[in-house]
Amino acid sequence: MDYGMIGKIEKAKRYAEEPERITLHSFTAEIHGDNNTYIVTFSPEGWDCSCAAFKGHGNCAHVMAMEILLKPMLKREPMPYYHGQNIVSDVEKAHRYALQTDRIHFLALEVSFHGENSDHQTTLTGDVWHCTCDFHHSRGVCSHSMAMEKILKGMVPVTSVVVS
Repeated sequence: MDYGMIGKIEKAKRYAEEPERITLHSFTAEIHGDNNTYIVTFSPEGWDCSCAAFKGHGNCAHVMAMEILLKPMLKREPMPYYHGQNIVSDVEKAHRYALQTDRIHFLALEVSFHGENSDHQTTLTGDVWHCTCDFHHSRGVCSHSMAMEKILKGMVPVTSVVVS
């Protein structure tokens, strides 16, 4: 391993410890619930979930779990509860899902890193990372993709050097 890569690994660790420097723009993820698998999406237009609760009321435990898990990177207020929602049950389930990250698999992701020198856009599509930084263009890996792999450990494919 060369000194350039060592520096990127160290920077990835710093970024992972400062998730507030990351802005999440969009994602698509599968959540394996207690009974079914649901698709949760987040975009500039807002949230969506394939479950019946979200389709009927505009919020659900799956979205709430993602809000808990991704809070420092979401630059918006949490979704409001809906009238008649079983808040205690849904909040408990959301916290359980957020802790049981083996239930969650990201299919696509787009974030911005507010870096030390400039901002960079990092995306995941399937199991392929892309980033606008020069290091990623030359090496196929960078501090930004490694930081996301560390933050979302087990929920995204690891295609780079393992950051402990």
